[in-house]
Amino acid sequence: MRDTAHLNRAGDPSPRGPADLARTHEQAFGTDAPRLAPRPEIGDSWERLRRLGLDPERGRSPEHLGTAEVEHRRRASGLDAVLPTLRSTLFDPVADLPLILAVADAQGHVLWHEGPRQLRRRADQIGFMTGSVWGEDAVGTNGIGTVARTGRPLRVESAEHYLRNQHSWTCVGAPVRDPRTGRVAGVVDLSGPARGVHPQLLALAVTAARLAETELRAAQLESLHRLRTVAAPLLAQSLGPALVVDRDGWTAAASGLPPVSRLRLPAEGLGAVPVHWLPSLGECAIEPLADGWLVRPLDRSAQAVSEQSAGARLVLDLSRADRPELFVRGGAGSWSHPLSPRHAELLLLLATHRPGRTAAELADGLFGEAGRTVTVRAELSRLRRYLGALLEHRPYRFAESVQVEVVTPTDPYQLLPASSAPGIRRLRALLDGGSLLLPGCQLASEQPVQSPAQQVPSPRQPDGALHARR
Repeated sequence: MRDTAHLNRAGDPSPRGPADLARTHEQAFGTDAPRLAPRPEIGDSWERLRRLGLDPERGRSPEHLGTAEVEHRRRASGLDAVLPTLRSTLFDPVADLPLILAVADAQGHVLWHEGPRQLRRRADQIGFMTGSVWGEDAVGTNGIGTVARTGRPLRVESAEHYLRNQHSWTCVGAPVRDPRTGRVAGVVDLSGPARGVHPQLLALAVTAARLAETELRAAQLESLHRLRTVAAPLLAQSLGPALVVDRDGWTAAASGLPPVSRLRLPAEGLGAVPVHWLPSLGECAIEPLADGWLVRPLDRSAQAVSEQSAGARLVLDLSRADRPELFVRGGAGSWSHPLSPRHAELLLLLATHRPGRTAAELADGLFGEAGRTVTVRAELSRLRRYLGALLEHRPYRFAESVQVEVVTPTDPYQLLPASSAPGIRRLRALLDGGSLLLPGCQLASEQPVQSPAQQVPSPRQPDGALHARR
């Protein structure tokens, strides 16, 4: 496959019609220089799969789960409770269209597969059925595996599929996120003949996914209410400040403490030792309680919290595509925090330029529009709520005393794969070309690199500026 990354700029028109899409695929995987660019999200997926060695003619040997494993994964996903909502939202408005509704877990295992019998028989010919594994690594670019990997809604039309045997199909997929963790819990997908999938079906799939998330959120609130009922007598008898949180850190009840919606829990959880250092609370005694934890602060002095930034070590772990995470170890203790995609993008842009970036520079790196500073400042304000003195401003930067490290995936195209931000796409290309080393850079499968990191210029700065410092 020829490199098409230089063609995948934001704002490029997408090919229209099956003939243009087929021509784009032929050029991308042929010997001629590509003249038609796939959409950026499709081009990124193709390039990643090419690097993995996936053959667009054959793919990999199909995998299929047994009945018992499918049932186990259905229960573990938590999506069985929202299946009626998905059916009514997606099938009722399009009852007359030839479509298959598929619901998969976060790994791309198809757990439910429903639709007209004749169409399902046709889908069987490409291995698309209940129990099949439709992860991107196995069957190429598609509305299940690619959405599960990137965490973003996507329409994949005919020849935008990586494998040729899927070119007669079009699919739309949307992620369903677990409200407790923010991670992808599964994917809802509508698939049909290439010419029979209406463009508005992607919006319908996204709506169905949001409704499913609303139901999952309602179930979480009910669980918190049950935990609150159990905790009320204990908090009433407590002699000092305390709060009760569920297994994911969401607060069910508090006494003698300002309200906080969620605690930042250690990566290893709260069960390993009876005392933990938690951001904003300091040293806390931890006791198991029903489906959660009773948390009692032991030291709430200002000094304990301010010690967080003294000689702190901050690790930005981007090695897992679906779970960017921040680890902090300071003088007062250590903690971790799962990151939203936007916060992961911001921290990576700051980590690659320690002197700092202005709000306009960050807006340019995120959106390609330097004027969108209000959005950037709002997100940085949220970041500072738990980073505190670790993050400074004017310009925005990490405190000088903070040691910053970035853990990256072995494949540069897996670096925040859901991101289409110009600055992140540029970083991927530079890492792929070997012209960039991130701060304290450490591949997920290697030991930390000891050499000093090269600084990265503003996302719009010329390539030559990258070599100014070694």
